[in-house]
Amino acid sequence: MNRYPLLLLAALLAAPAYAQYSWIDDHGTRVFSDRPPPPGTPPSRILKTPRGAASTEAAPAETPKPAAPALADRDAEFRKRASERDADARKAAEEAQRKADNATQCAAARRSEAVLTSGVRVADMDDKGERVFVTDDEKARRLAQVRRVLAGCR
Repeated sequence: MNRYPLLLLAALLAAPAYAQYSWIDDHGTRVFSDRPPPPGTPPSRILKTPRGAASTEAAPAETPKPAAPALADRDAEFRKRASERDADARKAAEEAQRKADNATQCAAARRSEAVLTSGVRVADMDDKGERVFVTDDEKARRLAQVRRVLAGCR
C-alpha cells in the first residue's frame, strides 16, 4: 500500500492550521499562507489575519475610532453606574438606620408618656445615687418634652 498520498493529504489538511493569513484570490480560490495577501486585495476578500497585523490596504482618509477608547468609555460608564449604585445603597442603608433609630426613640417616648400620665409616683436618682421622687412640676416638664418628641413620630 502506498502511503505517499496519505501523507500528502495530511500535509494539505494541516496547512490551513498553520497558515496565519487566508484570503480569496482573483480567481476565486481560497489561499492559505504565512505571508500577507498581495497589496490591493480588498478587505472583504481577506478571511483571516493574525492579531495585530497591519492591513494591506491604504488607510482611508477618515479612520474609524479605535476599539480601545470605546472599551475605555464603556468601562468608565460601568464604573460610574457602580459608583451610583453604591451611593444609592449607602443612602438606603442610612435611611433604614434613621427610621430604625426613630422607631426606637418613639417607642421609648411612648413608654415615658405612659409612665408620666399613669399617676404613679416617679423616682429618679440624684448625684449621690440616692432615690429622689420627681415633683409634679418636673413631671409636667418631662411630659411636655416627651410629647414634643412624639409629635415627630408617625
